[in-house]
Amino acid sequence: QVQLVESGGGLVQAGGSLRLSCVAVGNIRSIFLMGWYRQAPGKERELVASITDSGNTYYEDSGQGRFTISRDNAKNTVHLQMDNLKSDDTAVYYCNADGVHRRNSMRPMTVWGQGTQVTVSS
Repeated sequence: QVQLVESGGGLVQAGGSLRLSCVAVGNIRSIFLMGWYRQAPGKERELVASITDSGNTYYEDSGQGRFTISRDNAKNTVHLQMDNLKSDDTAVYYCNADGVHRRNSMRPMTVWGQGTQVTVSS
């Protein structure tokens, strides 16, 4: 079993900050890519940012300049620092990880977290 456990969501006023965290636990290793997605009511899930195991980062336009993704490979953890939040950032945020099974490196794994709600009040 593999789980992504997310934390850090909540209610914040526009212009404020939140830091999301996600830790991968269970039979997964060599997580080469971790990312954060979000889904607002009535909209499709969309990528926010991603980071490789070597630290290369990618941001969609929605978070460019305001969000910072980081990770700790030793702890299988990824963070998303969100600053200058806007009401449009209100959504459920999901963590995602791509790696391989701990006991079988030929078995790829893609895992999703359960989601954490971020609400930005104007």
